[in-house]
Amino acid sequence: MTSNVREGASALLVSSDGRLLMQLRDDLPHVSDAGKISLFGGRREGTETFLECVVREVHEEIGHYLPPERFELIGSYSGPDHLTPNRTLRGEVFLVRDVPVDQLTVTEGRLVIVAVDELEPIGDRLARPAQYALAIFLKRKRIT
Repeated sequence: MTSNVREGASALLVSSDGRLLMQLRDDLPHVSDAGKISLFGGRREGTETFLECVVREVHEEIGHYLPPERFELIGSYSGPDHLTPNRTLRGEVFLVRDVPVDQLTVTEGRLVIVAVDELEPIGDRLARPAQYALAIFLKRKRIT
């Protein structure tokens, strides 16, 4: 039943100088992961694919269009929804490199720019989707 499933997509954005570009979520009751540092992205609408969703959401949230071919799928999730008991969350996580920070206008929350070696002190402020994406990203980074 669709009402028990929340679907969305998010992207870990990496600036041209290799820093991570994330979103400090607004601290409001209706905002998921309120007050946490998370990824840009959101819920799927209608029949759009996860890729179409993330391209639309990122464009809406950073005010800069990144074409679909810039998004690299790095992970997917289907399991318990950490925000709502007895619901399922399905989603995909993408990576976009070389994002021009000077061309961004964040429309929701605030932009947080973090160097990879500065992640540990903010670990407890990261939303679960961000933790998931960062674990994948850091593992891939060690391999290359």
